[in-house]
Amino acid sequence: MKLKPFKELIAMTAELKDKALAPIRAKQVQTRAELEMSKLDEQMVTLEANIQELCAKKEIDFNALIKAMDDLALAERRKKQFEKILAELFLAD
Repeated sequence: MKLKPFKELIAMTAELKDKALAPIRAKQVQTRAELEMSKLDEQMVTLEANIQELCAKKEIDFNALIKAMDDLALAERRKKQFEKILAELFLAD
């Protein structure tokens, strides 16, 4: 890396600085979204295991089972939405 002359540095506008940082900020946002998706993956595995445990009980609590299934469906929908958002925001280039 070569340092820019001081005159050029102080002449840089905030807009130019923001433009230079834009790719880094975009990558940070993309990474945060991917982290949230991996949290959803973990949540879905946990919910699936919970559903199996609820079904294996001698006395099935159908309300708890339905709630767990609803939670799993919500997590699956959220993951699909994250995937769609990531595709539209970052893969459109």
